[in-house]
Amino acid sequence: MVDVSLPNLPALAEHLRGELERKKFVLLYAYNGVGKTRLSGAFRDLGRVVNADGETTQRDTLYFNAYTEDLFTWDNDLEFERKRVLELNADSRFFAGLRELEMEVKIGRLLARYTDLNFYIDYERRELSDSVGALGAPLPPAVTFFREREENGDPRPIKASRGEENIFIWCFFLAIVELAMDPDIEAYRWVKYVYIDDPISSLDEQNAISVANHLAQLLTSSESGPRVVVSTHHVLFFNVLCNELRNKALRHFLKSGAETGTYILLDTTSKPFLHHLATLVDLHEVQASGALYTHHFNMLRRVMEQTANFLGLEDWKTCIKVTDVDTDRTLYTRMIDLMSHGDYSIYEPREMMEENKVHFRTVFRRFVAGHPFNPALFPRLAEMGDGI
Repeated sequence: MVDVSLPNLPALAEHLRGELERKKFVLLYAYNGVGKTRLSGAFRDLGRVVNADGETTQRDTLYFNAYTEDLFTWDNDLEFERKRVLELNADSRFFAGLRELEMEVKIGRLLARYTDLNFYIDYERRELSDSVGALGAPLPPAVTFFREREENGDPRPIKASRGEENIFIWCFFLAIVELAMDPDIEAYRWVKYVYIDDPISSLDEQNAISVANHLAQLLTSSESGPRVVVSTHHVLFFNVLCNELRNKALRHFLKSGAETGTYILLDTTSKPFLHHLATLVDLHEVQASGALYTHHFNMLRRVMEQTANFLGLEDWKTCIKVTDVDTDRTLYTRMIDLMSHGDYSIYEPREMMEENKVHFRTVFRRFVAGHPFNPALFPRLAEMGDGI
């Protein structure tokens, strides 16, 4: 595998489809803001046929992203504050056949892995009517969550936490993926690809590990079934998936290219995919090329903070190695403080002044040389002296 540059999102999506002809899984790590959600839409659009009326007549991708989560909205019963329910968007095909396929049973089995939360889906909701005995207008199906029951046996409705809500929606999606993997289910035979983007935005680390492990088990439970792309900004989630899927998956670090709207796929089979290591390799490459921008100080400081936390040091400043004069450390810490607190954005990069480039290279070289990183990650480090 080699690093690949792509001119736009459609080209990137097309490239991923090509990779899925060789491997069943593709894993992408990318920072927030790079365009993972837009990429999932571009990937979906390549397999969608739309008629003159704007209706989708053919598709091949089942996807999970921020738009999927938006299909679920809370009705908080602001008038009575008694029955808060999670409404389902009845206009979406995502919920087609929900009742007939007995999804509640399937979702409940998956949900039990993560929480003791109970639920039921009300398909026959109606507005309250002023007329005695009259039925009001139909309302969208809605999910009622509960843990306890009233004395008469009725569930006592509660509002789920954000994490519990996300887990429920995730289990809802997994139940559909299971159907798509079953060749006997006619309703989901159209699914050739599954694209999953950041399913764990509000989960703690324990659930992040559980979700990644469970997803890997589900996806590898059958040799057949759809091809899968998973993109995420969550380091732990990405690492667990990489370890679980191993040589069954292609792994990439997705970055924005130098020109706006372009993208680079870094092959993480030959480069590290841990976030802090990938950042250091990136910084090593850009300083060697001379393309140093002010936001690179932010990136370097963040890695130093992570290193200090891991080693139990007092703060990141102790990661700056000096020779014999303390004024060096004072100079470099002040410079990093100044440059990392300025209004320097990766979306509007500003090139460093030559003097600052010299200081950056010196700090970087001393930081890397002063800690037991694998020297193979930084092939040009041995050539560098201070200020080179």
